[in-house]
Amino acid sequence: MGIPILKWAGGKRQLLPIIDENLPDEFKNGKIKKFAEPFIGGGAVYFHVAEKYDIEKAYISDNNIELVLLYKTIQNNVQELILHLEYLSEEYYKRDEKERQEYFYQIREKFNANLKTIDFTKIDTKSAQRVSQLIFLNKTCFNGLFRVNKKGYFNVPFGRYKKPKILDTANLNHASHLLQKATISHSCYSNLPEEFRENTLIYLDPPYRPLNLTSSFTAYSKYDFNDLHQEELSVFCKTLSKRTNLSFLLSNSDPKNTNENDDFFDILYKDFHIQRVKANRMINSNGSKRGKVTELLIKNY
Repeated sequence: MGIPILKWAGGKRQLLPIIDENLPDEFKNGKIKKFAEPFIGGGAVYFHVAEKYDIEKAYISDNNIELVLLYKTIQNNVQELILHLEYLSEEYYKRDEKERQEYFYQIREKFNANLKTIDFTKIDTKSAQRVSQLIFLNKTCFNGLFRVNKKGYFNVPFGRYKKPKILDTANLNHASHLLQKATISHSCYSNLPEEFRENTLIYLDPPYRPLNLTSSFTAYSKYDFNDLHQEELSVFCKTLSKRTNLSFLLSNSDPKNTNENDDFFDILYKDFHIQRVKANRMINSNGSKRGKVTELLIKNY
């Protein structure tokens, strides 16, 4: 299975087996049939549960409006998106390496120039073209990152991949199928609809708390997510836990990787179950520093 669509810093693809093990029995046996993921990101967990389990309704959202447009376009206009990606792919592959680099920056410039004119509420030809450019940039940029500056402009440089898979038709069609049961919203997690505050499994994957001052990589959108926001999220989780048949599972970094005395999350979530699991560190410019670290899985069941 090729899903997710984008390579996403902090994506949960590698942790899916552990996350699946930690899903509540009520969800696995079909007693809970609704699923919500307010920090959808790369969508690995959503696509996994939508394919494996019998969910009747789903809700996904994100503060990153580009991501929301991508998922809505895949849900509602995937064939036109595929046509735009076919064009970009053909144009890219017919060029040599130097010309490919020039083409990459042409597309990046167009993508950024259209930021102020695109109507993110419409799913049409223009939105399909923008999403195709986003996927193209993600597949051909350095390290497959999605990163924007404070103005919301994509600023990752060219990546020298010999044969990046710009278009995966089967994967896009399958993703579109799995998204049909989802309500997709450009919204903060705190705006979770009332319908999904009971009899629902909620998976929360906020921007991770940095392990140190130089490891911060939360620029998936132009908004920061600091310790105050982490504290507010913990209050939200405590409120949710008072609702009927409501299960939540939350991921975050483990501060004890760099400071064994840092009990930030242990204190915030002391009333819940906290599990430390092994994960690969993916975001580091120094390849020798990419290794195993522990991450947190926090749940109220």
